[in-house]
Amino acid sequence: MFQFWLGLFKIILASLLAGAAMSALDLSANDLLAMAGLSQERILELLAQGWAWALPNILLGSIIILPAWFVLALLRPPRARD
Repeated sequence: MFQFWLGLFKIILASLLAGAAMSALDLSANDLLAMAGLSQERILELLAQGWAWALPNILLGSIIILPAWFVLALLRPPRARD
């Protein structure tokens, strides 16, 4: 668990340093998106399209995965209690 929190702290620290450097260079998220040929609206549209594609597939997969997991959990031998 410690490794998780350490990794999360490193990501936050690196993001803070990168944001401070970009701010010092007078760059914003909108500037970077414009350089990539994107806009905030387009990003939100792509996220909505991705969610609209993923949700039905997640639900369809869960129709098979959840019952299979439940049956395997029932058939698993009991754990030894200390």
